[in-house]
Amino acid sequence: MHPKPARLFGLVNNAGRATPMAPTDWMQIDDFHTILDVNLMGLIEITLKLLPLLKKAKGRVVNVASVMGRLAFLGGGYCLSKWGVEAFSDILRRDMQHFGVKVSIIEPGCFKTGVTSSEVIERDLLRLWNQLTPEVRESYGDKYFVECKAQRFSMKRLCDSDISKVTKCMEHALMAKYPRTRYGSGWDAKFFWLPLSYAPTLLSDMMLRMLLPTPAANHFVYAVID
Repeated sequence: MHPKPARLFGLVNNAGRATPMAPTDWMQIDDFHTILDVNLMGLIEITLKLLPLLKKAKGRVVNVASVMGRLAFLGGGYCLSKWGVEAFSDILRRDMQHFGVKVSIIEPGCFKTGVTSSEVIERDLLRLWNQLTPEVRESYGDKYFVECKAQRFSMKRLCDSDISKVTKCMEHALMAKYPRTRYGSGWDAKFFWLPLSYAPTLLSDMMLRMLLPTPAANHFVYAVID
């Protein structure tokens, strides 16, 4: 008897990492590769390898992006990688529609997972802070670093622990007759981040400026102007 050919109907790309995540001038190029190689290039590579099977089955591809793939506000490779996932998914969907393959994007807000671990984020922040030149460190100030750590802790407290909100989106994208192109997942995604991504840039920049820490050098500039 000949073995049955391999069949694959659904692919869910969910692997990823978030750190290091910090202001852009704290970063080295390797810090960007660390995230982009996993979140974006890894996703593209596995999709390309399995695409022939998915085309044969007229199957589904579900790519997990993020609200930060719609509104970039934290430095490092994470937002870049998620914008890349959004773009790749849109292109893939339009290419594969001729072959019956459906592609969906899930855009979660903040959930309590290993990606949002405050210990990992704080360890990377400290590493980056310690390798800064005195000039860059002075331009941000010690208070900025402390506020960054406090902000990450506050975000973790606001993160949703109900991961089923994400997995239900995955299930619908895989099994529904008419899957959606995009799924916003989590209260913060649906009612804050995604709506803010549609706002005029001036408004979204102002909102994010209120939410994020301010470098010491910025306070000095305003003092001189006043």
